[in-house]
Amino acid sequence: MRSPGERVASRAVLVWAVALSLYLLAVFHRSSLAVAGLVATERFDISASQLATFTMLQLLVYAGMQVPVGLLVDRYGPRSVLLSGAVLLSAAQTAFAFADSYPVALVARFFVGMGDAMTFICVLRLLATWFPVRRVPFFTQLTGTIGQTGAIAAAVPMTWALGSWGWTTAYLVTAATGAVLTLVALVVVADAPGRRHTRGELMSPARVVASLRASWSHPGTRLGFWMHFSTQFSATTLTLLWGYPFFVRGEGRTPGEAGLLLTLVVVAVIVSGPVLGWLIGLHPWHRSSMVIAVVVAIVATWTLVLVWPGPAPLGLLVVLALVVGVGGPASMIGFDVGRTANPPERMASSTGIINVGGFSASLVLVVAIGLVLDWRTPGGGSDYTPGAFRWAMSTQYVLWTLGLVQVYRYRLRARRVMDRAALQARG
Repeated sequence: MRSPGERVASRAVLVWAVALSLYLLAVFHRSSLAVAGLVATERFDISASQLATFTMLQLLVYAGMQVPVGLLVDRYGPRSVLLSGAVLLSAAQTAFAFADSYPVALVARFFVGMGDAMTFICVLRLLATWFPVRRVPFFTQLTGTIGQTGAIAAAVPMTWALGSWGWTTAYLVTAATGAVLTLVALVVVADAPGRRHTRGELMSPARVVASLRASWSHPGTRLGFWMHFSTQFSATTLTLLWGYPFFVRGEGRTPGEAGLLLTLVVVAVIVSGPVLGWLIGLHPWHRSSMVIAVVVAIVATWTLVLVWPGPAPLGLLVVLALVVGVGGPASMIGFDVGRTANPPERMASSTGIINVGGFSASLVLVVAIGLVLDWRTPGGGSDYTPGAFRWAMSTQYVLWTLGLVQVYRYRLRARRVMDRAALQARG
């Protein structure tokens, strides 16, 4: 017979697994347009910049919702917010399946972004209430790693579904899957052991502003923000929208090869996540150094691809996909920095602030690539040239430069704060 502690531990894993399945599906919904980009240009008769608007709007809503969602979780508990987001995602994906005009499709992607924004923070809060403190960093990294497998399902299988079933059926199946998982979560997920719902204190607008200001003013939160900003946008931009067109039109690869390369990005996420989690546990003082090393590796690999005369060899593109993929788990380091820099009552709001970093950078990059492609493509059509893609992908260097400067700047400030806190603790 199992002890009460063992029963709680088993229930904790079950709650996490079900919540994780909703996050995985949210990543799928977020990434499903990546392999459908060329189909969408034909279905809605749109240009590159209009195609980019789909992802731009989705990311804008996602980033803009992070802080409000954090406050909602603090007030109403993660279960209620998670279930609301799951229902919204399924409804939005259903509308996207039937959309036959550009404006209707834009509205659908708006609500996809909103539902997506209501998922990840909820899973992190459930981890904090169901698991011992010492296990939270590991499960946080594991959540991000496993969740990104949703992008794998949005690569090769979604490519097959679009080709075999067509647009409407492919997207309807994903919406139905979300409805089933929502019902499972309704039965299984609880906010804390022994409590299906938790409710936080109702905060006045003045207290909300004070809490957010306190979170943002801590250099650890800002360091986490810029870590997330610097590491994530390259992989996010490839898997969400521009990876498939870049590999097919920019590098002359077949659709199958492009799907494989996008899958490798996610494979790199899955493999590197536990490794980075292990390294963080061994060397917490050097978390920012790990981020800097990952960004430098991404920059170096992209540079090789972009300066290569003609299409880059498949082997180099494989290396690019793998190196860029490491940026996903590296961005999770920012959450760990924010967690250790803020008290528990500010955890959700600080997590939301940090999560804005990578997605705001991705938003800027998605739009910039679309604008540059339209600028460099003769006649303004969708027949993008390799040269146009080289111009477009080079816009990443502006974001990398800004991010690295800010990471270095705030890691110095954060370390000074930590040194003072350590001295006070000893004194």
